[in-house]
Amino acid sequence: MKKIFLTILIFLCLTVTIKAIENDTLYYRDNYSVKIDSIIIRGNDQTADFIIFRELTIGIGDTLNPGIARYNRERIYSLDIFNEVKLIPFKTNNKNYLLILIEESWYIYPLPFVTVKERDWNKISYGIAVKVKNFRGRNESLIGKFALGYDPSFNFSYFNPYLSRELNMYSQIQLGFTDVANKSFTAEKITGKDFNQKWYFGKIIIGKRLGLYNWISISVGYDYIETPFYNDKISASNERIDRTVILGFNYSYDTRDLLQYASNGILAFVNYELKGMGINNINYKVATFEFREYRKLIGNLVGKWLIATRLTNGKVPLYDYSYLGLNQRIRGHWDEQMEGNNLFMGSLEFNYWILNDSRLNMYWVPFLPKSLLSYRVGLVWELFVDTGTTSVNGSPLTLKQFTTGYGTGFSILFLPYLSARLEFAVDNNFSGQWIFDLGASF
Repeated sequence: MKKIFLTILIFLCLTVTIKAIENDTLYYRDNYSVKIDSIIIRGNDQTADFIIFRELTIGIGDTLNPGIARYNRERIYSLDIFNEVKLIPFKTNNKNYLLILIEESWYIYPLPFVTVKERDWNKISYGIAVKVKNFRGRNESLIGKFALGYDPSFNFSYFNPYLSRELNMYSQIQLGFTDVANKSFTAEKITGKDFNQKWYFGKIIIGKRLGLYNWISISVGYDYIETPFYNDKISASNERIDRTVILGFNYSYDTRDLLQYASNGILAFVNYELKGMGINNINYKVATFEFREYRKLIGNLVGKWLIATRLTNGKVPLYDYSYLGLNQRIRGHWDEQMEGNNLFMGSLEFNYWILNDSRLNMYWVPFLPKSLLSYRVGLVWELFVDTGTTSVNGSPLTLKQFTTGYGTGFSILFLPYLSARLEFAVDNNFSGQWIFDLGASF
């Protein structure tokens, strides 16, 4: 009876306050604060409560104010499995409750797809993907993908963020094959022709989450890379087929609010891989470091910046060089490619939220489930500058080597399903180009 009474009370509370809160879940005054006596979650028909509780920076006995509520709401959104999240405090029987009201998204996607590989519209990959999000209600994900067109491939991955609740352990398995086109213009210059490499790979990652913001992991992998001929610079071993054992270590620190398009927080990560370790005459190392900061400035204006580097050491095959112009690009030099042992990159961007956290509900569409018809919508104006370069080991690094681009544009968000950008950028000579890309710049 007590649970029934509490549910009725919550419903009445929502009914009374719905007009006041409208699209804003934080309807109370900006200077409002309250000590929380109890936290209630509703709407999670599939998702386990602990999946949500684990992301909160507040608990029973803590003080809640609008700033803390907004941050925690964005952390719940960042799980990428909810269409809508509302945090609503209310008081009854001299106790302060925090109601977390969510709407779950659609979790199974057996969909055909078209992908722009390496952010190049001339490199289209197409096929079918089956994605199961929030598997068993524990935010696990299963993804199987079969692709034709550019770089035909098959891959499978399974991610379990809660391998052990008691030890805060997580795991991931990745398996796949791709018939990949050569990416190195140096390799093409050496051979005088285009060629493909058959790439089979597998990786197991075991990690531990340390508190809210720190993650560490160790990975073991194996790459089988077959080149149609042998060349000392193209292969890592003394054969045309490289069989590479990989041992990796990773640490990340992440305090971002909304992972899909952050406005506040820090992301820093370092990854170090030992490749070959002398097995099959393969022995080189790859280290990656990235640091991002997001900070709210004035009103709806957000500033963010990024520095990133990828460093290699040893006999590095050309297919594992560091590249600008493939997955990482300089806006204003979108179609230009640079390669070398090492990569250095930086970005500075200002975002102004024209539209933030609005709702688009199309429940009137027949035959489709409601969870596919509800979206969090945002519109962001951007002003940015990107710079970067690559270098070969043993060569000096100078500022003259850096390529820089500038520009402006707009991002549109339909979360949790899609975000896209339309931008105009210029290079040092003020030669312009239009860019259409999916996802946030960083």
